[in-house]
Amino acid sequence: MFRLHVHYPTREEEVQVLLSTTQSFEEPINPLLTGEKIIRLQRAVRVIPVPQSVAEFTVDLVRRTRPESEGCPDKIKRYVRWGAGPRASQFLALAGKAHAALVGRLNVSREDVAASAHLVLRHRLILNYRAEADGVTADALIQELLSSG
Repeated sequence: MFRLHVHYPTREEEVQVLLSTTQSFEEPINPLLTGEKIIRLQRAVRVIPVPQSVAEFTVDLVRRTRPESEGCPDKIKRYVRWGAGPRASQFLALAGKAHAALVGRLNVSREDVAASAHLVLRHRLILNYRAEADGVTADALIQELLSSG
């Protein structure tokens, strides 16, 4: 569903990883959530409604990542070889629902979808060689879509 950017640990963190994973004893695991609780949370998020206007915004955003789509920005046509598919719309709506729930709202707004766009879309855009040569990233293109739409 998401693609997160995870950076290398600091030197001190890496030393701690080395020391904690190469010894003969194991640290006790203290679970924060059970599988049952995760499933209940997933079900609760799915109950949050997506208004028609937000659904249309979500689908339009995803469709604008496709170089052959109507209304597609020139930068997408120039740098994207393959845009996001229909599943991106589904996951973007679900991520918007989760974002709304996390900030304490019981409805999804365009802002919730926009806040989730980078996480959901960045690995669904296949950029062409020109993008790599020009130093253009998927995140930059997603930001362009959010700013222009």
